[in-house]
Amino acid sequence: MSTASVPLPNWIAYGVIPLLNLVLAFVISGFVVWLIGESPTDALVLLVQGALGSGEGIGFTLFYATSFIFTGLSVAVAIHAGLFNIGSEGQAYVGGLGAALVALALDNYVPWYVTMPFAVGGAALFGAAWAFIPAWLQAKRGSHVVITTIMFNFIASALMVYLLVHVLIVPGKMAPETRTFLEGGQLPKLDWLLGLFGLDLGPAPFNVSFLIALVMAFLVWVLIWRTKLGYEMRTLGVSPTAAVYAGIPYARTVIIAMLLSGGLAGMMALNPVMGASARLQVEFVGGAGFVGIAVSLMGRNHPVGIILAAILFGILYQGGAELSFDMPNITRDMIVVIQGLVILFAGALEYMFRPAFVRIYQTFARA
Repeated sequence: MSTASVPLPNWIAYGVIPLLNLVLAFVISGFVVWLIGESPTDALVLLVQGALGSGEGIGFTLFYATSFIFTGLSVAVAIHAGLFNIGSEGQAYVGGLGAALVALALDNYVPWYVTMPFAVGGAALFGAAWAFIPAWLQAKRGSHVVITTIMFNFIASALMVYLLVHVLIVPGKMAPETRTFLEGGQLPKLDWLLGLFGLDLGPAPFNVSFLIALVMAFLVWVLIWRTKLGYEMRTLGVSPTAAVYAGIPYARTVIIAMLLSGGLAGMMALNPVMGASARLQVEFVGGAGFVGIAVSLMGRNHPVGIILAAILFGILYQGGAELSFDMPNITRDMIVVIQGLVILFAGALEYMFRPAFVRIYQTFARA
């Protein structure tokens, strides 16, 4: 029997093995740093200090992590239904349009806490709408969702550039962006949260969308493991043939899963659009949709794992920026290499150590 199918205790499968993969990724990264003439130990210290050594660093780390939680959840929901949605980037981009339109319409009339639920709904609705056509093509025509979502990423980018340049741009300005939202369209910072620990948030744009992301993570857990729809999605993900034979409607389940996935991706836009820049800009997603794929895989498609993986990537993003500033030899491209190694060992090589752990566990279990 393949070791991949041998059950292991959760503390080994979801704790020890991922941690060992992560340690190995950092060891290899340290070797790469050493090859370019820098100290791996000093680099690690600078990276951790830059990400977690101050209130501002923690704020930026959690700001990045917020976006990755949304996109990681987006990818995970689709994966549980057997779908590989790599269109979170485009869905988040279009979701930003939904959030921005709500903010532009309401910011002058109501406070932020009234605008926020409408913005959440607008971002989710626009993101889900952008996922609908790939979902329908997969469910009704058999067009592979990977191909269609890739294409829709490019279409979303072109559409948003057109809208920002020709429709939503502020008259008389060159920058392709909307006007700055008034206070009623901005999500406030969570400086009070870090203040509870005696930390100063500084200019970091850590905002209320982090709390929304945590709520969404809980709701995804409830959906996947505590509802009939979640059971149908997981069944479809394990075996579409068995799911259909059991009476689970294939087309409906695929479309609903993709709509939920797109809606979660769309909500990612709340963080940079209403929380950081307070306006809709070109390329505000910044690759978070693609990072969400790695976050979901590293988190084993579970909300708790996704939150932890998102924070790890937040540390790499924020700490990497500080590291490249303090160690010029370690460029931004080097940070991408480190991120890639983390993805490789913690995601793609998930089962590298599993055979050894299965043998060790079985030996002790028999004793």
